[in-house]
Amino acid sequence: MLLSLSLYAHPEDEFCVPGEDSLDPALCKALAELDSKTGDIALSEMSPILDDAGNERSIASTVGLYLKIGISHILPGGADHILFVLAMFLASTRWRALLLQVSAFTVAHTVTLALAASGAITPSPQIVEPLIALTIGFVAIENLLFKEMTKWRPAVVFGFGLIHGMGFAGFFGELGLPPGQFWSALIGFNVGVEVGQLLVIVAAAAFAATLRRALSNEKGARQYRQFVVLPGSALIGITGFWWAFERLFS
Repeated sequence: MLLSLSLYAHPEDEFCVPGEDSLDPALCKALAELDSKTGDIALSEMSPILDDAGNERSIASTVGLYLKIGISHILPGGADHILFVLAMFLASTRWRALLLQVSAFTVAHTVTLALAASGAITPSPQIVEPLIALTIGFVAIENLLFKEMTKWRPAVVFGFGLIHGMGFAGFFGELGLPPGQFWSALIGFNVGVEVGQLLVIVAAAAFAATLRRALSNEKGARQYRQFVVLPGSALIGITGFWWAFERLFS
């Protein structure tokens, strides 16, 4: 709000104060009205309630807007969620294992996002944000300890997805929701988050496929784990635990 007003502020306004050097009162009043009108226009243009033409958003327009917001929340804005998705990817030597994890994560964060966004639960960011960072570190450590996805990993990912959903809800709640269009905004945002996550997985899969082709020998699988999975998971784990420390004590 301060930004939009400052963009349209007039330098003469500082002279609209009582004194010998003050501008004419009528001119000062006109400048004040102009500042107010242009400031209101800027705020309206940024509002999720109105579209680019200044009309109230339709359901389709709301879904489209929040779809874009959901994607941008992951790419490039969601570094912690990106690292969690990459940690799931590195743990998966087969597509079925990855699908189980991604499905569990999606269902879980969708549930808590809906509950928190609707006000049914009110998680504290001071608790949720460090927990999100710890989930990143935990799954990365599991990757270092186990060559294959563990039987309990989908359940663990589901539990961690509940926590990540609370983080999504914190961001979602700050956006400002169109009156009467809660569900269209929620669905658009959630689908956008999923699209963002899938783009991360596709990029990781393309990179991994290139490396696997380069290591196409009898030692290829072992080398892939040695030079990609282990160092990648270690870096993700260190980052997650460092973020947890920062968020707890900042």
